[in-house]
Amino acid sequence: MKRHLGIFLRGAGMGAADAVPGVSGGTIAFVTGIYEELIHSIKQFGPSAYVAWRRGGLPLLVAHLNLTFVLPLLAGIAISLISVAHLVVWLLDDFPLMLDGFFFGLVAASAVVVSRHPADWQWWHLLPLVGGLLLAHGLPSLMPLVSQLGSPDLVLVVGGAIAISALLLPGVSGSFLLLTMGLYGTVMQGIRGFDLGLIGLFGVGCLIGLFGFSRLLSWLLRHYHTATLQLLVGFIIGSLPVLWPWRELVRYQLGTEGQMIPLDYRYLTPADFAELTGEPARLPAVVALMLVGAALVLLIGRANRAATPGSRQGADKEEGSDA
Repeated sequence: MKRHLGIFLRGAGMGAADAVPGVSGGTIAFVTGIYEELIHSIKQFGPSAYVAWRRGGLPLLVAHLNLTFVLPLLAGIAISLISVAHLVVWLLDDFPLMLDGFFFGLVAASAVVVSRHPADWQWWHLLPLVGGLLLAHGLPSLMPLVSQLGSPDLVLVVGGAIAISALLLPGVSGSFLLLTMGLYGTVMQGIRGFDLGLIGLFGVGCLIGLFGFSRLLSWLLRHYHTATLQLLVGFIIGSLPVLWPWRELVRYQLGTEGQMIPLDYRYLTPADFAELTGEPARLPAVVALMLVGAALVLLIGRANRAATPGSRQGADKEEGSDA
């Protein structure tokens, strides 16, 4: 029961993070020590699950799919997304600087935590690190192309596949990619209003993205573990500018429904921000929340290092089931 509650709370943290544009639930999963178990568990959903059920019935199916981990995690994510959707809209409207400050500190400290993991780092691991930086920087500029697919239903499916794939990557925000696709407001309103048609189409895209991308990540983690971790560090560091509190939108385009899709920002000092916008920079409060976010991640990272690493257990479990 204690393990289930811990997994549920981790899922709630992932759901809360994914409701905020610029933050990835994958970052929360990595910092809380469940990232690799999450990836390998998702990979188990497929034809092999049917084989496990035929061989051993429900008990073997539950073990094969690691449902004692997956179900409480999904419950935490779902409940958090539905409840946090209202809170996030309010915070983004009334306290955007402080919200960005908290998550900037959280994500920056996450890069430190992730970079501690590789024990066999070599110079060539700079390549996936740089690759992650470039991808994190370039992905948002490509996302507006999704809105040009034509069919609104197809846009929702493709958007769901991309957003859920981003959820699996620390540092890449599915919410921010939805924002750059012009779908963030539509999806959040659909969740808050329980629009079953929209949720169904978006969910189909999420399933496609989960099944495909989880298999790619699982394979990379098994065969190129350290290089993959360095790629994830690059993603995390590359996502930091999106969370810088004092920024100005300098380039955007309008979506099909007239919504503003951000394309490029100019990053400012607190003093320049206050002078340009005429609004207070709230420097002490923002810095304090940056430190709170960073301290929270570092404390969680220290606790996970002191315990038995759950991520490697998840990897060993998955590799054993494949055998």
